[in-house]
Amino acid sequence: MYDTLIAQVRVLDGSGGPETVADVALAGDRIAAIGALGGRPAARRIDGRGLALAPGFIDVHTHDDTNVIRTPGMLPKLSQGVTTVIVGNCGISASPVTLRGDPPDPMNLLGGPDDFRYPAFADYTRAIEQARPAVNVAALVGHTALRNNHMDRLDRPATRREALAMREQLRDALAHGAIGLSTGLAYASAFEADTAEVKLLAEALDEFGALYATHLRSEFAAILEAMQEAFDVGLHARVPVVVSHLKCAGAGNWGRTKEVLFALENAGRMQRVGCDCYPYSASSSTLDLKQVTDEFDIFITWSAPHPEQARRTLAAIARDWNVSLTEAASRLQPAGAVYHNMREDDVRRVLSHPLTMVGSDGLPNDPMPHPRLWGAFPRVLGHYSRDVGLFPLAEAVHKMTGLSARRYGLAGRGQVREGYHADLVLFDPAGVTDRATFADPVRAADGIEAVWVNGVLSYDHGQPTGLRAGRWLPRQGDLRADFR
Repeated sequence: MYDTLIAQVRVLDGSGGPETVADVALAGDRIAAIGALGGRPAARRIDGRGLALAPGFIDVHTHDDTNVIRTPGMLPKLSQGVTTVIVGNCGISASPVTLRGDPPDPMNLLGGPDDFRYPAFADYTRAIEQARPAVNVAALVGHTALRNNHMDRLDRPATRREALAMREQLRDALAHGAIGLSTGLAYASAFEADTAEVKLLAEALDEFGALYATHLRSEFAAILEAMQEAFDVGLHARVPVVVSHLKCAGAGNWGRTKEVLFALENAGRMQRVGCDCYPYSASSSTLDLKQVTDEFDIFITWSAPHPEQARRTLAAIARDWNVSLTEAASRLQPAGAVYHNMREDDVRRVLSHPLTMVGSDGLPNDPMPHPRLWGAFPRVLGHYSRDVGLFPLAEAVHKMTGLSARRYGLAGRGQVREGYHADLVLFDPAGVTDRATFADPVRAADGIEAVWVNGVLSYDHGQPTGLRAGRWLPRQGDLRADFR
């Protein structure tokens, strides 16, 4: 007898191929059967007519590193159909980390000093297994985290001795299942790292068949040069490259996604490359003086010295204080901000490109988070696929499941196939809608009917069931084998 049978449901299998209508049966943690299963016995039967069944969404770009342990219910992700998160992006990771004080910016996005309890990567994996989060977790190792461990200050290049020590710590993490290295070269804590430093670290990736993911050194005027640096690192290490949250930021950069995507495609003729993006025309991070401008709105989400200024624009704060935007930003730091620094047609061009996966880049510790934390995946399904018609629903699902699973080596996940892990989301294609907004960002999506993680019903009709069945997912094999 099956544990669950979902009858007569539209199956979007994650491959990008045409949908079918079928019965899907679950047994234990696996998909047991797909087809015309008729009246075969099941402990629970669900009428799937009018609904769609897809693989659980894989959020390839998250900053959930500490949250999967501290808040293992993971409702912002579970409520939008996400069953697997990739942590450790943008050069910042919870492990391996040994702090000598407060976490440096932007590692503070992951939490305070007490949240960095994992000096060895194996400590982190054990903590995930003990926490048993509601979603599966795979992890990158952050370059900035490694710099923090081995350098007295981060506003300079590493010496060769320091870089070799970082590489050995990266090797240990890779041996314990990390899927690769990430960098955040745009941030002050890593900007002074030269390309040679990154290449030296990346050499360890070749040995383990891991990948390199990068928040580029620039997403503004120098974006093409920054992309070439990333491709050079990948060629040197002979590993795949994922460009994180690809965008053309800044008013002077709007409209350049055609040439940016051409550069990505051109690199793809010689090496394995890909990118992720989030479905919004505003970014969010710590407040960065280099991004302060009057060309677009900058919305302050938190400020340590001036918490009363949260939920206001930087321009309004500067007017009240009768100072320049830069001076106001300096007084607010450390702080968080949402930058309305992209153009909608650029977002659509990147999102619809065949090389693009979907990642939320949500910041779960921000008191006024960007709406992508709660709404990214339903927004792709509802707004961009159904309402705008940017791509068919099957392609939207592929960008959030099958493509991501192949890129990150998540064997047995990312497709609705017999024998695969039963990570599944049941949703209403006509009604799925993101409800999170910039003014009211902590809102669950509509239309996500049910979510199973490893065969366990974890979210049902708008409510978590309280059952947590996520797992730690170590890297499996050489990621170069199936990367597309």
